[in-house]
Amino acid sequence: MQDPLWMKSILAVHITAGASAFLLAPLALLTAKGGKAHRRWGVIYFWAMAVVAVTALVMAFYRPVLFLGLVAIFSFYSAFVGYRVLGQKAAYKGEKTVTTLDWLALVVTFIASFALAFFGAVKPALVQHLGIPAIVFGALGMWIAGTTAWKFTHRPKEKMFWWYAHISGMLGSYIAAWTAFSVVTIGPLLHGAWWIWVVPTGIGVPAIVMTRAYYQKKFTPCTHS
Repeated sequence: MQDPLWMKSILAVHITAGASAFLLAPLALLTAKGGKAHRRWGVIYFWAMAVVAVTALVMAFYRPVLFLGLVAIFSFYSAFVGYRVLGQKAAYKGEKTVTTLDWLALVVTFIASFALAFFGAVKPALVQHLGIPAIVFGALGMWIAGTTAWKFTHRPKEKMFWWYAHISGMLGSYIAAWTAFSVVTIGPLLHGAWWIWVVPTGIGVPAIVMTRAYYQKKFTPCTHS
């Protein structure tokens, strides 16, 4: 049975937004941080990822594909945190910057990530028999949501905390874009091998750690004895 026209339209929008995000992210990464070009490409990238997530949820509910829906929530949350933290810089001064929307997104992401990991471990059939990717993504999503909750309830000790969170969130969402690209383009050649889902994460997470460490060293004042 063929998908109805409206579903084909949703898929077309999903692919277009995903391709746009995949191609636009380097423009934001390579332009001067804080400059007009960086902000412009970053905002476009964020909304492209938002469209990707929404269309993925629609398709996941229609087909239904639980794995796709849960991963869409987890993937977009990284971009959401990276974007929202730009308006939370005053938290360093002790001001209240976290809103109900931030908490709602966090709770939804934690629940979705827990479900992803739980089904991956206990009932892989519910997540399209992608047990290991589901466990990996679920654990990562719970970790992101959990650490974000801790940050929401503790005053930042570093003035540039927002920059580290911004970099981590945006790069984390770009890993999701790379994952989708790899699965769609390389996956069929590998006959749906499960590990293609986690290779971008295995490469990207260490890259995020190193990038964050680089900027922490750069922003930390030198001390002399």
